[in-house]
Amino acid sequence: MLTRRQKFAACRAMAHLHLRGQLMYRGDFLLRMLGLLIQVALLALVWRAIYPEGEAVSLETQIAYVTYAAVQNWAFTPPGLAPSAIPQRVREGSVVFDLARPLGFPAQMLSAQAGVTAALLPFALLALPFAILVGGAQVPASAAAALASVVSLVPALLNALLLAVLVSMVCFWTLEMTGIFMIHRVVAQFFAGALVPLWLMPHWLAGLAHVLPFQTITYTPVALYLGRIEGTGPVLGALAVQLGWTVALWLLLRWVWARAHHRVVVQGG
Repeated sequence: MLTRRQKFAACRAMAHLHLRGQLMYRGDFLLRMLGLLIQVALLALVWRAIYPEGEAVSLETQIAYVTYAAVQNWAFTPPGLAPSAIPQRVREGSVVFDLARPLGFPAQMLSAQAGVTAALLPFALLALPFAILVGGAQVPASAAAALASVVSLVPALLNALLLAVLVSMVCFWTLEMTGIFMIHRVVAQFFAGALVPLWLMPHWLAGLAHVLPFQTITYTPVALYLGRIEGTGPVLGALAVQLGWTVALWLLLRWVWARAHHRVVVQGG
């Protein structure tokens, strides 16, 4: 039985291992960073062309939102179609080694996801100035808005990691997951507000987005930064929703894993 310190050390080592593994393919990162910049430029071009004058939210704020949201979503979203490495490890059979380790499988996979994200962050910071040049930027609405946005990035990242591992657990019930992962990526990006901010959605659709966990990952931090969520009550409420989803997703992950590990089927290996 591992102590808490040993578990933390094991998780840190797992994250560092996957971080180094990701950095072996720097050329791929640079190409995907170029794809991010193209996405930002096209989004800015479209919004400038179609956004009507006289809207409650200015065009500059709208373009700044899509710029920041695109970069943040890129940093928090793992490369490839599968949300995590779990499906590949099941197919290769290497999952048997994961299950034999003293550290729990969910903790291993969350640490691995954290390592992947840690490898992406420097490239996201490198891409941000160029994204601002081709898109747009705004300073935070206030010092309090900047602080709230930074604080909200912590549960946003945790929720992104938890959702990636949770969705990948589907592979323990079915070995063919391409369709499921495609649907997840589209739904997650849309309801996270990565493409269209929630304030432009119809009320019923925005209401649905607000009760799903995806908006806590992208929309909330950017909306806080731009002052679209302001006032002590609404800001604390938004942060509470983020933390509430962190706890809920962690409990759901534990519940799913308690059932998934009885259904382990290794294809190959």
